Amino acid sequence: MELACIGLNYSTAPLELREKVAVAKADLGARSKALLNVPGVQESLVLSTCNRTEYYMAADVAERAIEEMYGVFAESAEGVLVPKDHLYTESKIDTVRHLCRVCAGLDSMVLGETEIFGQVKDAYRQAQEFGVTSKGLNKLFQKAFSVGKKVRTHTKIQEGNISTGSVAVDLAQKIFGNLRDTNILVIGAGEISRVTAQSLKSRGANSIHVANRSFDKAVDLAQEFGGTALHFDAWEDVLLQTDVIISSTGAPHFVVSPEQIERVRKQRKYRPLFLIDLAVPRDIDPACNDFEEVYLFDIDSLEYQAAENRASRQKEIERCEEIIEEEIAKVKFLGV
Repeated sequence: MELACIGLNYSTAPLELREKVAVAKADLGARSKALLNVPGVQESLVLSTCNRTEYYMAADVAERAIEEMYGVFAESAEGVLVPKDHLYTESKIDTVRHLCRVCAGLDSMVLGETEIFGQVKDAYRQAQEFGVTSKGLNKLFQKAFSVGKKVRTHTKIQEGNISTGSVAVDLAQKIFGNLRDTNILVIGAGEISRVTAQSLKSRGANSIHVANRSFDKAVDLAQEFGGTALHFDAWEDVLLQTDVIISSTGAPHFVVSPEQIERVRKQRKYRPLFLIDLAVPRDIDPACNDFEEVYLFDIDSLEYQAAENRASRQKEIERCEEIIEEEIAKVKFLGV
């Protein structure tokens, strides 16, 4: 058998396409299992985050499996054609190198970001629970986790604010100056929402409301920050006093609309409203940005704001790559 990977990410495909092929976190295991129906594929794993969707395989013949997977990607895009030039492929030893770079944060929108490491681990855990990994992918992912940890331990790739959430918080601070008196509304109680809310709270945010479809999860997150939990359909009740909205749900449609903002603009006296859309598919209608006092940033727009962080870490890349190549040279397993 041979290792292989096919995928797209923030550097090869626009957000409009990425959100079409994105796989919900809860569905990763089932989608991984479905890939075993592809001829020649013996093991499979799907990784899907805000910035990438990738299929990993252990197959009889890597190139043949990749060709089959082009059709699978096309079928997953809600009827939207996924052009081949938006996809990248890796096979054999290059699959190992690619996943090591992903786990090390070298293939991320914000260089050195930490979230991806946990996201890969979660995808791997789900694939294991569905029984779709074995000798090939198990060794691949265990190696990548080891390399990712070594890179983060022995380099400065993590120094400074590196997550998309932290970048968003930096922007909020530029808009409001002091965050001490700001009121935060979190829509969606997932990990990326928690990290972003934590950053805001650490910089002095006054109060935090959390709305989530699962009210129990909203309660848990709100309690963590001394905030208030809301039922999902009640978040508009606090929009009047809200300064920052962080939205990261798994909804297939917009959660925040221009009409909802329009209803409270006059009462808010047109004061600034900062919208952070961390969801794929997007939660916040882009038309919200048409209001003069509204500042909307989605996953792609945050990439540009992360440029300074990326530049400061650029000098660390060479050492990171050296570590990866040193570790890859030790690889003695399936299909490489």
